Amino acid sequence: MKMLVAIDGSQFTQRMLDFVVKHPEMIGSAPDITLVTAVPAIPAHAARFLDRALLKSYYDEEAEAVLAPARTAFAQAGIDVKSLPLKGHPATVISAHASSGKYDLVLMGSHGNSLLGNVVLGSVVTGVLAHCKTPVLIVR
Repeated sequence: MKMLVAIDGSQFTQRMLDFVVKHPEMIGSAPDITLVTAVPAIPAHAARFLDRALLKSYYDEEAEAVLAPARTAFAQAGIDVKSLPLKGHPATVISAHASSGKYDLVLMGSHGNSLLGNVVLGSVVTGVLAHCKTPVLIVR
């Protein structure tokens, strides 16, 4: 199974990762897992004043801070994973990558906002569900 595991470094992501690692039967015997995190883009009007190398370093460091602990958790469980940093609005870039990468499943953690909470605060999970053509499994 080819899985895209979307992470953001939150406690909700950690609970989802703990669940997956403790239930290897969920991912099968030879999973193809890609960890992905989305770093929001710096607005273009601000980014044009910054050096490209500095911007790349910023995006790389922000993504690595989220991806490294997740890679470690999977490695300790003996599960090989790839990781991929994305830049942009999380729901948009995760959905687009899930489609272009031809994944079988997107796996995400959720904090379980109420319907009103999602309307007021917005939600990456809600955005992915709305735009992604790939099946999405949400772990709360």
